Amino acid sequence: MKHVVVFKEIPADQLDRIKSEHHVTVANAEQAPAAFRAALASAHGLIGSSYPIDAALLAEAPQLEVISSASVGVDNYDLAELRRRGVLLCHTPGVLDDTVADTVFGLLLATSRRFVELSNMVREGRWPKDFPEELYGFDVHGKTLGLIGFGRIGQAIARRAALGFGMPVLYHARHPVDLAAQAPDLRGKAEQAPLAELLPRADFVVAMLPLSGATHGLIDAKVFAAMKHGAIFINGGRGRTVVEPDLLAALDSGRLRAAGLDVFAIEPLPFESPLRTHPRVTALPHIGSATHETRHAMAALATTNLLQALAGQRPVGAFDLTRV
Repeated sequence: MKHVVVFKEIPADQLDRIKSEHHVTVANAEQAPAAFRAALASAHGLIGSSYPIDAALLAEAPQLEVISSASVGVDNYDLAELRRRGVLLCHTPGVLDDTVADTVFGLLLATSRRFVELSNMVREGRWPKDFPEELYGFDVHGKTLGLIGFGRIGQAIARRAALGFGMPVLYHARHPVDLAAQAPDLRGKAEQAPLAELLPRADFVVAMLPLSGATHGLIDAKVFAAMKHGAIFINGGRGRTVVEPDLLAALDSGRLRAAGLDVFAIEPLPFESPLRTHPRVTALPHIGSATHETRHAMAALATTNLLQALAGQRPVGAFDLTRV
């Protein structure tokens, strides 16, 4: 039996799977940091999410073989140090694609049709008898969607847009996408475009970027200035890919009609952040994958990854650290 440290709680049935094969220490890294750090010395495996594992922590875990993250994003982990130490990193791609796509498309609908703003009017007793034109929203169907990032989740969003709402889809991706192999149902409905072409054509620009050195601060004033006047911006990827002061300036100037945000540079969003109360922003608390079904599926895959790695097998969700 090996020693597994659970640094953020997982469902009881998945915890039982690990306990049936290994010795387990449950030590929430945020709530019980001393216990977590004490357990690192003998840890062969870590499982959890939403906590930064840096080089200093890795130095306290000399026997570590694998980190299994119950997330698809890996920006909480020092990838270069993991590679240097030969520690396997696992994540959970695939099981959350449709759920996150639902959330992102929900933000798109909510911002364009002003659902939150108008719902609050009803709640607060401000529903005018004669509904004024200045409170109207804008149609979504038939408008052009621009996707920055076209991985599994981006493709799931494109399906909702193209197949459900008759929206032409433009996408910009760092690597070529073979639609015939990866998304045959989008052939003839999604078109790859350079960013300089996508931005002025799209009525909705959706960013679905992972966080890396190349994407940090990528969505900045130049990008917002290149967007169609009155476009709506949605971010369902990572908060730090966007320069938030530049986004606020684009909203305040009227360049952008609205923004829908599920992610932020600092989370939870600070109370003093202008994004929290901005009248043109629909903000969610990073709940893209937060449904009962999907979070359990993520935990189950993370557990499978962990057990496979500790058994000397290649996990289904192994992250390719050679890309670092």
